[in-house]
Amino acid sequence: MSRKLSVTIFLVFVLSVVGPVFLSTATVHAETYNLTYSIFFPATHGQAKAGEAWAKEIEKRTQGRVKVTVFPAGTLTPADQCYDGVVKGISDIGMSCFAYTRGRFPLTEVLDLPMGYPNGKVATYVVNEFYRTFKPKELNDVQVMYLHAHGPGLLHTIKPVNKLEDMKGLKIRSTGLSSKVVTSLGGVPVAMPQGSTYESLQKGVVDGTIGPFEVLKGWKQGEVIKNTTNCAGVGYTTTMFVVMNKKKWNSLPKDIQKIISDVNREWVAVHAKTWDDLDEEGKAFTLGLGNKIIPLSPAENLRWKKAVSPVITEFVTAADAKGLPGDRAVKETEKLIKKYSKSAK
Repeated sequence: MSRKLSVTIFLVFVLSVVGPVFLSTATVHAETYNLTYSIFFPATHGQAKAGEAWAKEIEKRTQGRVKVTVFPAGTLTPADQCYDGVVKGISDIGMSCFAYTRGRFPLTEVLDLPMGYPNGKVATYVVNEFYRTFKPKELNDVQVMYLHAHGPGLLHTIKPVNKLEDMKGLKIRSTGLSSKVVTSLGGVPVAMPQGSTYESLQKGVVDGTIGPFEVLKGWKQGEVIKNTTNCAGVGYTTTMFVVMNKKKWNSLPKDIQKIISDVNREWVAVHAKTWDDLDEEGKAFTLGLGNKIIPLSPAENLRWKKAVSPVITEFVTAADAKGLPGDRAVKETEKLIKKYSKSAK
């Protein structure tokens, strides 16, 4: 047998043994992971766009190994079913509000209390550090990507509200703990998601809504209200989650998990800035329509703060009764608001 023939036979043998291994490895690395992402915001909303940008960034950094299909406006799972939709695998990823399933997240509710959040940046950084500190067990059935939260929830009404007495009997759209804020101020809370609020205001089903400035443009509610009472001293927030199905997360290769985790950390700042930008746009939008922003005097502001204080006390009592660190959670949240408010100046 010639040497040339021997070498050829040897190479054929090597390729027959090693080749499939290389091919198998290449196939593994070339595998594409298709993920679905349910977002309750309409596609035109800034936070839906931030979620869409997150999806594109994941695809870019994984060089196309991960592809995320975004379903905005609750088209895959409605806002109040988004979290359970992720748990059950209806969607792989979901973004919605904890407040839409009140009672499901008893410790996390502390973040939505009327503690005077100054803006969306502070609120977003507070809720993420709170999660890292407490790691609430109520979120153990999902993989938390990150959280974000809007700027101070204010009162937007058809008729002007200048003082506490003007709130008496007004039907105000609210969700989660904000409904207790409405009650404590003398109003009548009416639970409904943001998507139903415009029509309800237009038809007089409710007299107003409570939320950040951004809803006035992002959800077009400035078209159907006439006044905003700037009660930022009792400004609450609504904490929003971006979570992933745990089984799906665990099925991803470690290098992809790392890429996603890196993008998650960066996107906290993206959402924080987006919230503040949207508040400025909402304020300009409502003023451009001729609507009024009513400031509260220092004395009136103190009256409102005193009126809502039982909401915080009630949370602590309820949390403690469930064996949760209610008082510690409140104090930590207050501390974090001061910390990030100071750093934001």
